[in-house]
Amino acid sequence: MGYLNNATVTVDAILTKKGRELLARGRDEFRITQFALADDEVDYSLYNPDHPLGTAFYGAAIENMPIIEALPDETQMMKYKLVTLPRGSARIPVVRIPQDAITLNANESVIIQPNTVNFSGGNSSYGYTAVLSDSDAANIVATAGARNSAASVPQYIGDSEAAQSITVTGTAFEITAKELYNSNRTITVLFIGNETGGRATLTLTVRRVDIATVGGGSR
Repeated sequence: MGYLNNATVTVDAILTKKGRELLARGRDEFRITQFALADDEVDYSLYNPDHPLGTAFYGAAIENMPIIEALPDETQMMKYKLVTLPRGSARIPVVRIPQDAITLNANESVIIQPNTVNFSGGNSSYGYTAVLSDSDAANIVATAGARNSAASVPQYIGDSEAAQSITVTGTAFEITAKELYNSNRTITVLFIGNETGGRATLTLTVRRVDIATVGGGSR
């Protein structure tokens, strides 16, 4: 969902498949009970306290920036969600993972446990959403669940791409490499804080299986 422009309050909304289904049923089944706000399109470096026309124009460049159209791909939209922090908070919550790049052989596994810094207890209730980009190279499961499970699930634009991705929600995740025979493959795993909106990306390289050969034949 997004504003079409910054002059009038006109909203462009794209419904998910479930949303369209509920809307088609009628009988007040389609009800918006929660929403989130984000400022992905805002470049705060354009704020100019030295503007020659005075304080009213400090943010003029920001206010006239183009607005991003709505997309149904949550991995590309709303990367920087607006959150309400306790009064006096001086830092924005940041999602971190132990390492940002790993390499696995076939059938090897690794446990990844994201954490949120700068905000005590951040994402402890709804946990994290993990999106593994290519299920042909690896699998991912949640080894520890969140206390609540009302987090949103990212949806990719293309059905074929969605079929290759895996999305799970929890507080700790196990990633297992699959057997690849053609070549090494590098994929990504995106971890999203379901309460703070922070995110971190893991680059995963899966090594191909080497098949020993004797006299031109495999063994």
